[in-house]
Amino acid sequence: MKLLLLIFISLNIFASDILTSYRVNGIEQIEREMDIELTKREYWDRVLSDKDTTFGYIEAYSNVLACDKSTSTLHLYSLDENKSFNFKKTYDAFTGKLKGDKVKEGDLKTPIGIYQITQKLSRETELDPFYGPLAFVTSYPNIYDSYRGKNGSGIWIHGLPSQDRDEFTRGCIAINNSSIECLDRNIDIEKTILIIDEENIKQNISKDLLSSILSQLYSWRYSWKYDDIVGYLSFYSPEFVRSDGMSLEEFKKYKTRVFKKIERKTIIFNDINVVPYPNTSNIYQVNFKEFYKSDTFQFSGDKTLIIEVDEDNKINILTEK
Repeated sequence: MKLLLLIFISLNIFASDILTSYRVNGIEQIEREMDIELTKREYWDRVLSDKDTTFGYIEAYSNVLACDKSTSTLHLYSLDENKSFNFKKTYDAFTGKLKGDKVKEGDLKTPIGIYQITQKLSRETELDPFYGPLAFVTSYPNIYDSYRGKNGSGIWIHGLPSQDRDEFTRGCIAINNSSIECLDRNIDIEKTILIIDEENIKQNISKDLLSSILSQLYSWRYSWKYDDIVGYLSFYSPEFVRSDGMSLEEFKKYKTRVFKKIERKTIIFNDINVVPYPNTSNIYQVNFKEFYKSDTFQFSGDKTLIIEVDEDNKINILTEK
């Protein structure tokens, strides 16, 4: 209760009003009022005022790896003591033999997209010497890749063999062995995001647009939490397909059945990241840790949305997982 009061005071709401609301309506009304505050642009404008938005809104990562395929370079940016992403190092890199975005297995292209590093491989884990001393496994194909029908696997950042090799890969990003060992010393793979583009990675993202996206994310959450099925579904694109293949019409029917239960819900988002998707003008990847609990179901884990932002800055969810 003390935490709730402190948050409301920070929003310039008089404590006496909070106490009156609590006295008359109980804690649930205060919680609802706080949930409304999270949907407002004013709140997110304050959050973003001193936030580094070089690569978007990032809560969960302390390192950004930015691969520019046009210059065959891999750039490392890390958070400093001021919570700003500063350039740290550039590594020369080999990428796929053919230009363009990866579409299918064996097309010799390096994908364009946003990826996590899911695993580190080394000689101790029986890594083939062809990949040098270390390899970092990426999350390709991601949810947006699958949405667009892309396939393939095994996209890594890795080292080089001791013998001569071609100056390209089958789709991976390869850097020399001293560089891969340097990279290993400078990143925590669980706190590193990889962005790959055909050219320079987008930087200095509009705080105004990010504030709009974040406030709408919490409006979507508000509709979800308080069983507003019409408001909730208004955030979904006509082109929506869930990651498991569920169509929009199937999704609507499913969610309508769930919302009719009118259950009390707890929905908490942590480690939110909003990053513009490479090689697009209006697509963003939104991912976060979600805690969901109702009377009949509980979930705690990763949530990813791919959203399209229209000319009025309204978000439309294309797919989710």
